[in-house]
Amino acid sequence: MKTFMDFMVQNGGLLFALLGAGLATFLPGIGSAKGIGIVGEAATGVVTEDPDKFGKALILQLLPGTQGLYGFVTAILILTRIGMIGGSAPDLGKGFYYFLAALPIAFAGWKSAISQAKTAASGMTILAKKPEHVMKGVLFAVMVETYALLAFVASLLMIFNIK
Repeated sequence: MKTFMDFMVQNGGLLFALLGAGLATFLPGIGSAKGIGIVGEAATGVVTEDPDKFGKALILQLLPGTQGLYGFVTAILILTRIGMIGGSAPDLGKGFYYFLAALPIAFAGWKSAISQAKTAASGMTILAKKPEHVMKGVLFAVMVETYALLAFVASLLMIFNIK
């Protein structure tokens, strides 16, 4: 009978890498889903009053969805490199490195999607009252995106430097 340590030595790299890929996918995904919902709730009031503002409202609503995309791309890269899609399964050390590399986008993506949603939902006020200035609301929301993008780049750099 194998001990837990034997199991971890043989399979721990794959487990840690999969855990990292999972976190990179579902934390930003949860944040993006919640964020899109928050902005969608704000958009319904604006669009109810003026259906012609739907397109501009949709731009604001889509912004918090990018974090989920960043997490998904991170997970695909990890899965590609660990053997799930044509690579070779990592040892325990490499698997732990992949896990750590996934953390920046996992957590920054999750929290920034929700923060970006709150900013984009506030931008609906600009759209409702002064639609010609809606891009100011978009820019305020995009500023939050910067931190998700930095985390995404950090995760990518870490993944690509695991040898």
